[in-house]
Parts: sequence; C-alpha cells; structure tokens
Amino acid sequence: MLSVEDQTVIEKQLQEFLGKAESQWAALVDRGGNLFAEFGETGSLDMSILCALAAGSFSATKELAKRLGEDEFTALYHEGRGISILMSALEHDCLLVTVFSDQTNIGLVRFYSQQVSPSLNEILKKASETSDQPLQIDAELNEGGAIIS
Repeated sequence: MLSVEDQTVIEKQLQEFLGKAESQWAALVDRGGNLFAEFGETGSLDMSILCALAAGSFSATKELAKRLGEDEFTALYHEGRGISILMSALEHDCLLVTVFSDQTNIGLVRFYSQQVSPSLNEILKKASETSDQPLQIDAELNEGGAIIS
C-alpha cells in the first residue's frame, strides 16, 4: 500500500525534480495508468486521461522493444510543438511521467529523471515490502476532495 506519508515524500521528490528539470508537471503512475502522486501545474488538462494514455503508450512500445531484442524501453519521449512528455520506467511496474514546454531541454529532463528514479524506486520498494498487495493509494477522499486516512 502506498500510504499518505509515502505520497507526501513522493510529491516532495517530484517538486524538487520539477525545479531542477525546469518542467511543468510530474507524476508517479502505475502501468495501468493509475495516478499515485503528482506535482506541478497543468492548467485545465485532464491528467487522469493523460496518465492512462501515457501508460498505454508505454505498454504498446513493449512489443516494439522485443522485436529489437530488448525486454522493454526504459524511457519514451514524445515531442510536441509546445509541450512534450517523457515517460521513464521505474520498478514495481510504475512510471515517472513528466510534462515540459519547448523552453526546456530534453537532456535536462532526462538527466534529472535518472537522478530522481533511485529514490522513487526506494520509496516504492519500502511500500511494497510492507504490503502483500500490489501498490495502490492507501487513502480515501472526503466530500471536499481532501485525502483522509
């Protein structure tokens, strides 16, 4: 189970990552597209749909990787005219999804995503060791949308 404390630590990691990577938004997402933690600003974008599509895109490339002799690709990058996205594989079937503008260099985002990945993997490892079940959010939302334990 991913506890509220784990989520808080992950969100802090994402906040620091965004500052260094000069990016807009980052999230920890499972391979099913479920959003575990996020930080940043996306305006009016529906991030739950973006997470599901990002996970699907990552999964779809797995067969392509196999055809090239790889188990899977560790990162997937989509470049747009104004906004781009980098999806990086983490352990425990999770992804680090990062959205950034054309003002940010992909090398900077990639470098800092590689820097933050070990600490995110450690948090995921500890969370999975304390639970027999697959990772999921260990919190409920009250009527106002706030997380309660």
